[in-house]
Amino acid sequence: MEYILEVAQITKKFRTGSKEITVLNDVSFKVRKGEGISIVGPSGSGKTTLLGICAGLDQPTSGNIVLMDMQLNRMNEDDRAYLRNQYVGFIFQNFQLLPTITALENVALPLEMRGDKNIAPKAMELLERVGLKDRISHYPSQLSGGEQQRVAIARAFITRPQILFADEPTGNLDEETAATITDLIFRINREENTTLVLVTHNIPLAKYTGRILKFKQGKLTEDTLVN
Repeated sequence: MEYILEVAQITKKFRTGSKEITVLNDVSFKVRKGEGISIVGPSGSGKTTLLGICAGLDQPTSGNIVLMDMQLNRMNEDDRAYLRNQYVGFIFQNFQLLPTITALENVALPLEMRGDKNIAPKAMELLERVGLKDRISHYPSQLSGGEQQRVAIARAFITRPQILFADEPTGNLDEETAATITDLIFRINREENTTLVLVTHNIPLAKYTGRILKFKQGKLTEDTLVN
């Protein structure tokens, strides 16, 4: 499998009242296994919508996504959910931790949903890798924003995903914490050889991936390799 993600002529339209808004317009690109790419552009350029479509969380109006050699438009929601649970990791700007369970339980949740056994040691190992071995029993409300994102990173990698989708992972963090979180994401990503698709408006962060896709008004305007 040379390409882990193939985006072919994706268009996404929304209807609001009598108006039809085109959020993505004929977008095509491919991502090789183990590659890192950043999707950048101003607010409203379709970045987050594209990420959701690539992960099978949303459907395009037209076009097709091939993820892990499987055509998402030929799969039902249950099949797409299974694909995500087996092969995909997510990191979001607002962490999306469950507030009523501990850090350890949040990290273990994807494995629990898969029905895996002996999951607590794996979750503890990931929390240790992100520097939170002393916070395993804390609830999200007892953690700082940076600590919550560390938990989210551990949760994203617990299934050893083939591809990681990260949507503005440092957007809610101060500059110093953001730098720490960036280093953490890219370190574990290298260690696991995970394909990374990163949505960000932060160009210095985007350059970490080595390839930048620039969007404007729903169109892919530039696809650049950076050193």
